[in-house]
Amino acid sequence: MRSAALIAGAAATALVAAGAITYAVAEDGGGSSNSPAPTADSADAGFARDMAVHHQQAVEMSYIVRDRTKNVEVRRLAYDIAQTQANQRGMLLGWLDLWNLPKVSADPPMTWMGMGDMASGKDGALMPGMATNTELKKLNTLSGKPAEVLFLQLMTDHHKGGIHMAEGCVEKCRVGVEKRLAQGMMDAQQSEIQLMADMLKDRGAKARS
Repeated sequence: MRSAALIAGAAATALVAAGAITYAVAEDGGGSSNSPAPTADSADAGFARDMAVHHQQAVEMSYIVRDRTKNVEVRRLAYDIAQTQANQRGMLLGWLDLWNLPKVSADPPMTWMGMGDMASGKDGALMPGMATNTELKKLNTLSGKPAEVLFLQLMTDHHKGGIHMAEGCVEKCRVGVEKRLAQGMMDAQQSEIQLMADMLKDRGAKARS
């Protein structure tokens, strides 16, 4: 019951905040006539583009494990992650539209953080924390407890990478609501990392790093 409450509380908080931020962004940088829109090479645009890609994989992994296990706790966590991150992804892409900026860039991911050479992109892992194509294929072949453990390990890594990127936005982004969204991501995902550590322990496993 405690895990369910934590998951539901984190998801509800994130979605309420997301709704508020969606309405506020037009009045806080990029949407106001008094504030210039971010440029294509800004941290604001870079974070929006990269985190949209990062979130998409989290949604994909969540739907995979939802179909690979009958465990209510894991399915609930996966559903909440998918819903929250899909909502946030829509916001990030919407801001790029609002700013009349492209959703893709010729620059390597995380260039806006000064870390364009950090991720090799090998086997589909475009940014730190992202699962490889091989890992996703493996998740698709597992079921039950093995699928749960691999999902929790992959999502823990994924959240750690996402927190690192969100920290970069909090430091470098200029649009206030985007900075607040990034801070909210950090808080929620750190809470979920602890929850997943407990879930892994219950299954006789632990995070990979």
